[in-house]
Amino acid sequence: MTIMKQQLESETLVVTSSDHYMFINRKGEERPFLTQQAELNRRPFIHPIVAPDGKGVLTEDAPAHHPWQHGLYVGLNDVNGYGFWTEGVSNAPTDGSFHPAPLMNISLSGNEVCWTVRSSWREPGGELLLIEEQNWCLKDLGSTYELDMSWTLKAEKDLSFGQYAYGGLFLRMPYRHEQGGVFLNSEGHTPQEADGERARWAAIHMPIEGRQGHAGMAIFDHAGNPEYPSPWRVDGELGISPSRCIAGSWRLNKGESHLAQYRIVIYHGTLDANEIEKKWLSYIGG
Repeated sequence: MTIMKQQLESETLVVTSSDHYMFINRKGEERPFLTQQAELNRRPFIHPIVAPDGKGVLTEDAPAHHPWQHGLYVGLNDVNGYGFWTEGVSNAPTDGSFHPAPLMNISLSGNEVCWTVRSSWREPGGELLLIEEQNWCLKDLGSTYELDMSWTLKAEKDLSFGQYAYGGLFLRMPYRHEQGGVFLNSEGHTPQEADGERARWAAIHMPIEGRQGHAGMAIFDHAGNPEYPSPWRVDGELGISPSRCIAGSWRLNKGESHLAQYRIVIYHGTLDANEIEKKWLSYIGG
């Protein structure tokens, strides 16, 4: 049983949390529209995220085609030769492990909620490789949510990050081949053209169980990020990820940090490329 230890309320939102879970509700609604999970010795992730009109869940947890994927999450494939992607599900002997601390810095002001997820990443023998920190802020804008992320990796020893076809922040929505979905990016690519190519943003919307019509999410790359505009992973089930590691290997010396920033826009219905571009320009201050 999860014992809630804290509740915060504003005029519009309620935030309830324990050491390892946080739930955000609109006031007067029983169902959380966003849940942060950070269980002991597991990869932290955000799931479920409910559409802003309350109809349908836009994230998917552990689909059969990729059982190590969990809604909105982070992973990497080659950190000093160790994997932080399949989290042991594939029984790879080189898989490292995630160790989240209790959720931190939870605050609520009006329609904005902020929190921090800090995790230790350890190699299979238990040695600490890095400290990961995800700083999140969500704004409830009614018809959309804006979810900002600052992602920091601090090296606890000299680290080498290998080139790989995917890795970093990743979004898994409940795509079904028989129903399809729509992919958009800043360069006008199809999903097949977009995989491995650079773009300022990418978005997907699709039919969602429990609602009429589509709902979707867009991820914005920040102009200050390494390798901006990032290359992207776009997989066969429309999973998307801005991924520095596609561009090549990189290093952090002990004590150095990597910082990347993103915005995720969560919406119901559809947005066209011009609408998304305007929102991206607003994000980067254009």
